[in-house]
Amino acid sequence: MTIKITVKGKVQGVFFRNSTKEQADSLKIRGTVENLSNGDVLIVAQGKEENLNKLINWSRQGPERAVVDSVQFEEIEDSNFLKNFIVKRW
Repeated sequence: MTIKITVKGKVQGVFFRNSTKEQADSLKIRGTVENLSNGDVLIVAQGKEENLNKLINWSRQGPERAVVDSVQFEEIEDSNFLKNFIVKRW
């Protein structure tokens, strides 16, 4: 299963991407996380539904310094892409 998660709020400059990678690695989730130019964070995650739900729930709070206003997620077409989880940088 593959999902796209968009996290809005004060989520850049607060170690959100690195913390997301730690969570994903601990949940055996593959995918990517990146900052968007509008201030949001985009996560594309692939794994077991149970673990993806845990990542969504974690995203609602994020790391200690984050202030999450909203989390939107949707299932997207499943594709075989990465063997691990990476942080995309501009």
